[in-house]
Amino acid sequence: MDLTNEERAIYEWQIWVKGLGEPGQEKLKNSTALVTRVGGLGGPLAQSLTAAGIGRLILAHGGNTKESDLNRQILQTYDQLGKSRIESCRRRLLELNPRVEIETHPGNISEENVSLLVAGADIVFDCAPLFEERLLLNQECVEQKKPLVDAAMFDLEGQLTTIIPGRTPCLACLYPEIPPGWKREFPVIGAVSATMANLAALEGIKLIAGFGELLTGTILLFDGRTMDFRKVVIQRRPGCSVCGSCEANPAPHPS
Repeated sequence: MDLTNEERAIYEWQIWVKGLGEPGQEKLKNSTALVTRVGGLGGPLAQSLTAAGIGRLILAHGGNTKESDLNRQILQTYDQLGKSRIESCRRRLLELNPRVEIETHPGNISEENVSLLVAGADIVFDCAPLFEERLLLNQECVEQKKPLVDAAMFDLEGQLTTIIPGRTPCLACLYPEIPPGWKREFPVIGAVSATMANLAALEGIKLIAGFGELLTGTILLFDGRTMDFRKVVIQRRPGCSVCGSCEANPAPHPS
């Protein structure tokens, strides 16, 4: 679907970006992104994708808004306390960009819904805090050969990598088992989660539009205490139970 004149005006400054252009903007318009957990990471990420002109978003997150969400979940508001978190996300995103189609699911990733949710997307963004969800989503993306941008943070640290099934290590290559002692609740400053969210959104925009270098076979590490960024090369793990037998699709970018 081509851009309208209104869309050309809205995204004009973005279209000026070298490598993106109008063809890249049209790819964004014609793409669907799945964002799992729309909280401190997924909220700013979904907001940036919405502002950038993604055509369709699938959002999955359960529960109602709590007081402790408000330091980082920027799509939630004080008057939303006790109400559906995912509906607040939908409302705030449509206020920003009513041209985006938004499909919401008031539940977290599970064995019951993961296949259907991934099947509906061209690209998947993993923003879940629990390794059980992250590894389940990783496995489904490998099986369906869908690109996965995995973002995570803890305290003042963050990490980001892009997984192209059959071409790069998958999340199970990095974490064959769930790290012991990992808890659902952990220290977080909203600025750190938003930093990783926007880096993940940028990674996804480049992947969809087909320009720039991606964090494929590389993990980006951020230390907010020292403001250091570093990239570490990662390898596929021989015998990985998830991606060991996966062969690559012909092209790394979704059309």
